[in-house]
Amino acid sequence: MPAITAAAAASQALQAASTSTPTMAPLNAELLQLDLNPTPAAPDFTNLVFGQKFSPHMLIVNWNHRTGWSAPLIKPYGPLSLSPAAPALHYASGLFEGMKAYRSADGSGKIRLFRADKNMERMNRSAARAGLPTFDGDEFIKLIKTLVRIDREHVPYGEGQTLYLRPTLIGTPDTLGMGVPTEAQLYCICSPVGNYYSSGTGSKPVSLLARTDVVRAWPGGTGCYKLAANYAGATRPAMDALLEGYHQVLWLFGPDRQLTEVGAMNLFVVLRDQNADSETTRYEVATAALDDGTILPGVTRDSILSLLRAYKAGNVQIEGLPKPENVEISERKVTMGEIIERAQGGQIAEVFGSGTAAVVCSVDKIGFEGVDIPIPIQADGMGMFMRTMLREVTGRQWGAIPCPEWSSVC
Repeated sequence: MPAITAAAAASQALQAASTSTPTMAPLNAELLQLDLNPTPAAPDFTNLVFGQKFSPHMLIVNWNHRTGWSAPLIKPYGPLSLSPAAPALHYASGLFEGMKAYRSADGSGKIRLFRADKNMERMNRSAARAGLPTFDGDEFIKLIKTLVRIDREHVPYGEGQTLYLRPTLIGTPDTLGMGVPTEAQLYCICSPVGNYYSSGTGSKPVSLLARTDVVRAWPGGTGCYKLAANYAGATRPAMDALLEGYHQVLWLFGPDRQLTEVGAMNLFVVLRDQNADSETTRYEVATAALDDGTILPGVTRDSILSLLRAYKAGNVQIEGLPKPENVEISERKVTMGEIIERAQGGQIAEVFGSGTAAVVCSVDKIGFEGVDIPIPIQADGMGMFMRTMLREVTGRQWGAIPCPEWSSVC
């Protein structure tokens, strides 16, 4: 009889656990324990480079396939204790989210999270796809809010500055077997950050290198999940784009060269039916659909689409946009062939990316097969739709625009 593999052993362990332990402990914020840093470092908001400074505390919760979730712990920020055999290190058994805590601009001292429920939904979808344990998102939000309150002095005060939150889930058992992890760690760390782009709140345009020789994601794959494995393969192409004089990679897919994402952001293309903006110009705001699993369902992407659709339906007033009847919102395939044709006819109004880190970021050119395709931008480095969405989304994030269904106080 062949020797049992570690993966099979883990599978049997899971089966046994499900039989002998029908109920495991759920994630419970009421069980939170505190081990506070007795000498926390003072906040330092100088030279806030993304992800290089951290607040004094972190949140961590362990999971075991027999007992479920342990008591959550907020402890001093520091190294994890991890087996060198942990699947997180060998098989990229891990996932993460990107969130932010925003200090209100009105001087009230309130600190907000923005659509944290959407992050929890996506995190649980990613966990299920990776064979990692799911959890009660509402309970984890409670824990994250407590962590933010404890480290509230590390939420920056400057315009466009935030406390970036990185909830993470990794497989941690002490085994090299490739299988469903029998142990896991759920944790969150916090990093004070400035504006993602050095020129300000997303107003410096970026250039894109459209590539057909590398693929970020594909139908039926894991591109629609925020798995750690999705990002390592994108690092070298991004470096190559920089070496060629571009800021980001525009990921193309398929023989028709579909536009999918830009760097680690969702992509929006604004098309018009004339070669110039006017009172009668009709616009289409197009972004790739979520129907085949290729595109990550970004929270900022969803916020932009929701606002535009509410505007189109007459449910919200938004200044700075064309008349609602002149705006169409589409989730559809856009190809490089269409981009080239529309650019030649002057029918591209603007192109921008969206994501948690940058909110929105304009594009001023796309390099494709040795030719640069210029994309219109206005004097402030933005386009009409990007500028408006930047104001509307950040207004709700910082509480300047009341939106209790999206913005919650810590």
